Amino acid sequence: MDAIFMYLYEIMQGNAMVALFGAFLWGLASILLSPCHLSSIPLIIGFINGKKNQTVYKAFLQSLFFGLGILVTIAMIGIITGMMGKMLGDTGIWGYIFLTVFFILFGLILLDIVKMPDFDSPNLARFTKKGFLTSFLVGLIFGVGLGPCTFAFMAPMLGFVFQASANSLSYGILLMAAFAIGHIGVIVFAGTFVEWVEKYLKWSSGSKKTQILKKICGVIVIIAGLYNIKDIIRILNS
Repeated sequence: MDAIFMYLYEIMQGNAMVALFGAFLWGLASILLSPCHLSSIPLIIGFINGKKNQTVYKAFLQSLFFGLGILVTIAMIGIITGMMGKMLGDTGIWGYIFLTVFFILFGLILLDIVKMPDFDSPNLARFTKKGFLTSFLVGLIFGVGLGPCTFAFMAPMLGFVFQASANSLSYGILLMAAFAIGHIGVIVFAGTFVEWVEKYLKWSSGSKKTQILKKICGVIVIIAGLYNIKDIIRILNS
């Protein structure tokens, strides 16, 4: 894994276009090579899967709002922990506990054991009726527990961006934008693709196959939550 990121870092030493592509690939790798981030894939699939009157376009936007929610929270955590003089994203043991509880709770929601609150009230703005507000809120909450995991992958990227920004602020911003697009691109693709497959196979929201897929995602999310317990034990023993 380290070799992959070293290779990406070398790519970013090239010209601007090559560096931007390297930042995009770094964003992809930060999801695909991170167990805690990778768990966002079954989470968003289970969240979108089986919704009534769903379309591929709605699935795309819901996945996008979910990803944007994660980015907003990660940025806020980075700023707050930085101002407190801590390592960026270091939320301590509470971050791991929060993420564990969130995964288990959301897994139970996907298994229909716990009912999810209805954030998409008809009295809210029009975009909330399509589930976008809920997607954004879930992304915000999910991002809270990703602090240490996220910045462990982002640290070299941030160092390169700060170095580039010293010469050109706009170039530094473009690098971070390319990273962000890659980071949430995997999530958006997964959420949109699964809905496209459902439409292609003509699965309805109440079909048995749709419900099975949703429950499989629920089990995977719960397993991801239980996986985090080892990090909690490690911190307690350190």
